[in-house]
Amino acid sequence: MASVFLTGGTGFVGRSLLRYFQQRIEVSPLEVCIFSRDPELFLQKYPEFTGHTWLRFCRGDLLDSSSYPSRHFDFCIHAAADTTRTSRLNLLEWFDEIVGGTRVVLNWCHQYSIQRVLYLSSGAVYGPQGEAGNPVQSIHESQASIPDPLNTTNVYGIAKRTAEHLCALYHKQHALPVVIARLFAFVGPDLSLDRHQAIVSFIRDALNGADINVDGDGTPTRTYLDQSDLAHWLWTLLLEGQAGDAYNVGSDEVVTILQLAHLVRDLVAPNKPVHIASNLLSSAGGSRYIPNIEKARRLHGLQVTVPLAEAILKAACAHHHP
Repeated sequence: MASVFLTGGTGFVGRSLLRYFQQRIEVSPLEVCIFSRDPELFLQKYPEFTGHTWLRFCRGDLLDSSSYPSRHFDFCIHAAADTTRTSRLNLLEWFDEIVGGTRVVLNWCHQYSIQRVLYLSSGAVYGPQGEAGNPVQSIHESQASIPDPLNTTNVYGIAKRTAEHLCALYHKQHALPVVIARLFAFVGPDLSLDRHQAIVSFIRDALNGADINVDGDGTPTRTYLDQSDLAHWLWTLLLEGQAGDAYNVGSDEVVTILQLAHLVRDLVAPNKPVHIASNLLSSAGGSRYIPNIEKARRLHGLQVTVPLAEAILKAACAHHHP
């Protein structure tokens, strides 16, 4: 039976993976250990994960190497790191959690000879994407751009890029078989409605608001991958990805934020109006966050199997309480 050590298993990505494992457990037995500061709080919020023989918890802190289990696992998925700044962390603490935490995880993986490691990075490592006026341009893994390191609001992207470099160093110096997944944007039943993302705001407004509000002029472009596809992609990259290499993880179904607002409205609350904060359209086109996913598709057969409309409905239904 294969064993998996999962950091960040209590967040959106972690819960997506747990649901994926639960569906596969009968045909592909696994032992999954979640590394968490507060397992009881997680099980209180998500009691459906209680009592599974394949799932256990290890209490610990990401930066405290002494709290890690003293045993071998076949696989490690390092998904722990807040994707948005939280009130408990200042910028330096946030940077240290991402970079320092990754260093501790990699040391532990090397010490216990973990067979395969998947590090969850972010599309934020690329910095601003594309040329002005071309909102559908996607970004390849070979793009060497970075966020401006002198702009402190880029701490997340810079920290993730630095952590990626640590992965490359451990792969070179210790032959640690670590694969990097650069995550973009996602949607699914486990996406909390208190997050500050456009798709979350639109679903929340459609379910509970008087209208659906679009900040700005709606010209930025995005893609959103369903969480079931996300989990399958991550598991596949863990098993098959080229060690020392990086892969974009996301969808190629591109929408503007305004199109997204109307799509959510049409699917979830057809009678609600869409309110746009600014009607002054940007002459240069809006920002974009669009991955090129040809590498994952060509090398590992990964596909977007859940259309955006279906993914939105799944997420909205999970939060609809009549």
